[in-house]
Amino acid sequence: MAVESRKRDQRTDIAWCQVKYATRALALAIWILITMQPTTQARSAADDEKAVEALDIEYQAAVKQNDVATMDRILADDFVLVTGLGKTHTKADLLEEARSKRTVYEHQEDSVRKVRVWGDTAVVTALLWAKGTEDGKPFDYRLWFSDTYVRTPTGWRWRYVFAQASTRLPATP
Repeated sequence: MAVESRKRDQRTDIAWCQVKYATRALALAIWILITMQPTTQARSAADDEKAVEALDIEYQAAVKQNDVATMDRILADDFVLVTGLGKTHTKADLLEEARSKRTVYEHQEDSVRKVRVWGDTAVVTALLWAKGTEDGKPFDYRLWFSDTYVRTPTGWRWRYVFAQASTRLPATP
C-alpha cells in the first residue's frame, strides 16, 4: 500500500510539474505577444506611411504625364477634389482632363510632404509647384494641398478618395 501511495504521489507530482511548465510557457508566450505588439503596430504605421507616400508620388507623376491609366488605378471611383476657389472635380473630370492633354506640365512636383496615418485613413499634406501651359496659356503657381487616402477592404490597397487645395500662393520674388 505504501508503494502504491508513493507511485500515486509521484504521478501527481509529475502532473503538477507538467501543468506548472505549461503555465509558464503560456505566460511567456503571452508576454512576448504583448511586448511585440507596439513594435508591430509602429512598424505597420511606418510601412503604411511609406506606401501612401510612394502612391502619392506615383499619382503626382501620373498627373504630370497625363497618364490616365495610372490615375484611374489610384483614384477611388467616388473621388472628389475641392479647389481653393470652391470648385469641385470628380474622378471622371480629372481623367477627361488628362485624356484631352489640354494641360502640359513642365513641373508638377511637391515638397514639404508629410504623411499621417490613422488606422485605415492617411492624409498627405504638401506644397505643390505646378508650371506649364493650359490651352496654350502659361501658368506657374504654388499651393498647399491635402490628399486623403483610405485603405480598401478588398485587397487592402490604398485609394485616393479626397483632395483639398488651397488658393494659389502669392508669387515670391
